[in-house]
Amino acid sequence: MLRKPQFLWLLTTAIMIGAWGCAAEKDDAADSGASTDGGGAAVATADKPADEATADEQKSEVVKPDAASEPETEEPQEKTADAEPPKKPDGDAPKAKTMDWPLTAGIPGEGPLTKDDIQKWLDDPQNHEVIEFELPLGMAAAQAAIKGVEENPLTRAKIELGRQLYFDGRLSADTTVSCASCHDPDEGFARHTRFGVGVGGQEGGRNSPVSYNRILSDKQFWDGRADSLEQQAVGPIATPIEMGNTHDACVLCLAGIEGYKMQFESIFGEEGVTIENVGKAIASFERVLVTGPSPFDYAENYKRFEDITDEDLAGYKEDEPEFYEEIMQAKADVEAHPMSESAKRGWALFFDEKKTDCKACHAGANFTDEQYHNLGVGMDAEEPDLGRFVETNEEKDRGAFKTPTLRNVEFSAPYMHDGSQETLEEVVEWYAKGGHPNPHLSEKIKKLDLTDQEKADLVAFMKALSGPFPKVRRDRLPE
Repeated sequence: MLRKPQFLWLLTTAIMIGAWGCAAEKDDAADSGASTDGGGAAVATADKPADEATADEQKSEVVKPDAASEPETEEPQEKTADAEPPKKPDGDAPKAKTMDWPLTAGIPGEGPLTKDDIQKWLDDPQNHEVIEFELPLGMAAAQAAIKGVEENPLTRAKIELGRQLYFDGRLSADTTVSCASCHDPDEGFARHTRFGVGVGGQEGGRNSPVSYNRILSDKQFWDGRADSLEQQAVGPIATPIEMGNTHDACVLCLAGIEGYKMQFESIFGEEGVTIENVGKAIASFERVLVTGPSPFDYAENYKRFEDITDEDLAGYKEDEPEFYEEIMQAKADVEAHPMSESAKRGWALFFDEKKTDCKACHAGANFTDEQYHNLGVGMDAEEPDLGRFVETNEEKDRGAFKTPTLRNVEFSAPYMHDGSQETLEEVVEWYAKGGHPNPHLSEKIKKLDLTDQEKADLVAFMKALSGPFPKVRRDRLPE
C-alpha cells in the first residue's frame, strides 16, 4: 500500500522538489478559487436523516436536483517548448444558468476549512448515508444506464471530499493546476482554450472534454483509454505536462494535510489516503455534475399531453386532480422555457433519418452513443492523431474519437478532439460537407444537403439542449 512507512521514507527525499508547495501550510492553495458560482453557495441538505453504518449496512436515500434548473482531463499529446499562449475563441462565451444543488454546495461556512469544520461535518451520520441518485427530467430516461455507483457508492461525505480535491491545486507538483484548471465550471466544465494547459504552461494536443454527465459513461478520455471515471480522475496527476506530479507524491502530500487525512480515514477506514481513494472521491463528485432540464426536455415532456382536449382537461380536473396538476405543470414549464421556432425546425431535422440522422451518433438521453467515430478531423495532418486505434489496434478505430454529449454544448467551445472548430456553426458546416475524406471515415458520415436556414436551425436546436448546471462551490478547502 502507498501509505506504508517504508514507502513514505523512501519517497520523502525523492519528491522534495516536486512537492515543495504541496504541504499543509500552503494557505494560498487552500484559498484558491475563493468564489462561489452565482454569487454565493446555496447550502441545502436532504430532509431524511440517516444512521451511521458500514457500506454494507447503509440505507439508500433518493436525491433529486431542483428542477428549476467528459471528466475527463485529456492527456496532452506532445510538449512544445516555445509554444504561443493558448488562444480562446473570438467573442464572449455564453454563460450557463445554475441550479441550487446540495451535493455540490460545500461544507457550510466561509474561508478555508478548519479541523473543527471538518469534524462537525464528518460527525453527521447523514453525510455517510448511501445516496440513490435520481437523474432529472430529460436525463432521467437513462436512469438504468448509470455507471460506477455500485462499485463506488455515493455519499455526501465522499462527494464533498471529491469537490475539495477537484479544486485543489495541491494535487499538482507546483500547486498551480487542479482538475478545474481544464474543467472549469465557469467555462462549461471544460476550457475555452484549444488544448489543455498543464504545469509550467505546457500545452497538449487535445481539447479538454467536459466533466459533466459522466455518470452515464464508463470508459473515459477522447480515446476511451481509462476503463472508469476513477481511473480517469487520477491519470492527469501523474502526467508530466498536466499536473506533473507522481501518485506517491500526491498521496504523501494529502496525508500531510490534517483536514484531508481526517476525511479519508472517516470515509475509507484504515485505508485512508491512497491514490485509489483519491480517484473514488473525485469520481463521486464528477458523477453528480448533471445538467438540469432544457427547453427541449420540457417540450418533449409536454408532447404527451398535446392532444388532450379542453373537455378532457376539465374531466381530469374533476376526477383526477393529481394528473391534472401534472398536465398544468408541464404546460407551465414549456411556457417558462420556450423553444424558438428555429429550434423546433432543428429538432425535426436532427431526428430526420434521411435528411441528417444526427441521432445515429448523438443518441439517447445524453445525446451520445459513447462510441468512437472517425469524422476526418485532423486526418489531413502529416502525422494525424490516431485516437482509439492506439488503444485497440483495430483498423476500424484509426482516427476515431468518442462522441461527446450535446447537452450544454454551447458553453464548451471550441469543439472536436483537437479544438479546431471554434463555433457550433463550424461544426455543422463540417458535417454538411461530409467531414474530411480518408480511408477510415465513419460510414455514418455523409454529405448533407442543407440550406443556410437549416444549418442555423440545427444550431438553434443544440442550444435548446442547454439546461442549468449544478451550482458548485469552488472555495472551502482544507487549510
